[in-house]
Amino acid sequence: MTNPAKTLNQQDFWADTADFPTLRSKLLDLFCQLAYQEGDFVLSSGKRSSYYINGKQVTLHPQGALAIGRILLYLLPADTEAVAGLTLGADPIVTAVSVVSAYEHRPVAALIIRKEAKGHGTKAYIEGPNLPEGTKVVVLEDVVTTGQSAMKAVARLKAANYTVNEVISLVDRQQGAAEFYRSMGLKFQAVLTIAEIQQRYKQL
Repeated sequence: MTNPAKTLNQQDFWADTADFPTLRSKLLDLFCQLAYQEGDFVLSSGKRSSYYINGKQVTLHPQGALAIGRILLYLLPADTEAVAGLTLGADPIVTAVSVVSAYEHRPVAALIIRKEAKGHGTKAYIEGPNLPEGTKVVVLEDVVTTGQSAMKAVARLKAANYTVNEVISLVDRQQGAAEFYRSMGLKFQAVLTIAEIQQRYKQL
């Protein structure tokens, strides 16, 4: 069972100054405390699972969002011009990275990929700045299982003539996504694995 979010006090403000190893360790703890649950669940992939990770409990947390923005900006290839992801899970992630990138004077645009085309106006699948063809975009995800959700974003971006070579996820459930991305010619990395989260969860 997850712990209810507590009121932040002065000691909770660590995400703006912590170094990378500390950021990652603190983010791991947040996932264990706020996002990880054990029980009987059906995932978006249709598979049943004895645990569930509600990433939005962390990606919408003030310190979690800042830590995620800093960590992912650090992991992005130097030539990355934009980050993108499938709504709704990736929305706060791409936003956090873009905001942090402005503070770091390394601007990275944020794009949000709709699951269905907008029903009015431009009827677009992709929301965000209009970027030139060939713009180098990295797809971000909160949790990956089979990898299919992020591939929808990859497909939409490539159809818009953007260059996509990599997917980065906050958590890898280690159920085939990494192998799937490699088979599709994409690089893949994850900040945390489910094995790490479950081990830390037991310790806490």
